[in-house]
Amino acid sequence: MSNRLKVTPNDLSAFWMPFTANRQFKQAPRMFVSAKDMHYTTSDGRKVLDGTAGLWCVNAGHCRPKITEAIQHQAAELDYAPAFQMGHPIVFELANRLVDIAPKGMDHVFFTNSGSESVDTALKMAIAYHRAKGEGARTRLIGRERGYHGVNFGGISVGGIVSNRKMFGTLLGGVDHMPHTHLPEKNAFSKGVPEHGAELANELERIVALHDASTIAAVIVEPVAGSTGVILPPKGYLQKLREICTKHGILLIFDEVITGFGRLGAPFAADYFGVTPDIMTTAKGVSNGVIPMGAVFVKKEIHDAFMTGPEHMIEFFHGYTYSGNPIACAAALGTLDTYKEEGLLTRGEELAPYWEDALHSLKGEPNVIDIRNIGLIGAIELAPIAGQPTKRAFSAFVKAFERGALIRTTGDIIALSPPLIITKGQINELIDHVRDVLRSID
Repeated sequence: MSNRLKVTPNDLSAFWMPFTANRQFKQAPRMFVSAKDMHYTTSDGRKVLDGTAGLWCVNAGHCRPKITEAIQHQAAELDYAPAFQMGHPIVFELANRLVDIAPKGMDHVFFTNSGSESVDTALKMAIAYHRAKGEGARTRLIGRERGYHGVNFGGISVGGIVSNRKMFGTLLGGVDHMPHTHLPEKNAFSKGVPEHGAELANELERIVALHDASTIAAVIVEPVAGSTGVILPPKGYLQKLREICTKHGILLIFDEVITGFGRLGAPFAADYFGVTPDIMTTAKGVSNGVIPMGAVFVKKEIHDAFMTGPEHMIEFFHGYTYSGNPIACAAALGTLDTYKEEGLLTRGEELAPYWEDALHSLKGEPNVIDIRNIGLIGAIELAPIAGQPTKRAFSAFVKAFERGALIRTTGDIIALSPPLIITKGQINELIDHVRDVLRSID
């Protein structure tokens, strides 16, 4: 790495940073210049323990040899190939490998470049599927309050995080929302899946009665809502949603951009909860976050509904210039190899009890009003400062970075989702950092 990349650039104004307090950052930049396994290295040479797998994506840890080597080899052999009316072998190999680990019955994969694109692809698939079946009136989409489904117009329309929606107009029409499942008055400090709230799934029946099932194409939910602050499904909730959707002929979409690829101690949340959706969106962990990539899994009957008409005609008018990019595919195959060789898709199951105990040891620390966990995901909810929402958690984020740990905050919630290679000792270290931070902030 050149020396110029190891220091803070002298002009930060050109880059408009995403989801960032730009003015605050540019006054006191936090720069990473390298990474390896569980740690980043800052521009001033400090090691920072990665408590968030980057942005929920670096499941196998940083700069892993098989992934790096796969990218280097592919870049020198075939850098790009068009995905429209042409193919290359590695994209078909990747699709087969992904289907091999997918929930039973999800036999086809459509490649995108991000979770946001995966969501919009899934929504379009759902509407087009019903039209292909002669049910063109099914255009309505049902999301959930506090849901996060990326930042494209489809995703923020079915999503339910206010700040992601309020500045962007009327969004898509024909969208409704179920209530979220966060019930702190009943479920605070639950360990794992909470006991109370499965009946909230019945709100879907109310929405069906309001709009009529014949107008509804799909319901989309995160099995575990991540970006809103780790909100878990109550026991039996997802099973009820599956039953209601099946009853009314509505497609069920799981947004597994965060929960996919081992985050819960199973390959997918669908496996963990024993509930198979009709469509499943993924990204992040599919390529370990190294090269942008997403993948939408669909059941065979959905795919086959499009395979009609003259064979020379395009069946689904949708796709991206970089769908199945060769280098992204190589990164994904290297990622899958790493997951398999190190047992990372199920390692979280082994570590989950230790993670749970460590996380809940923070109960009673200053300003902690709830703790939630599942697999290798955790959330510590803080009491907000009166009149200054988000400030307490943001202060915790900055102090954690200064002390040598990367955490994520959303609202006044600290979210943790470390790489799946984390050791018990590193879990202790991460939680100790958080404990020290909580004791040091107002």
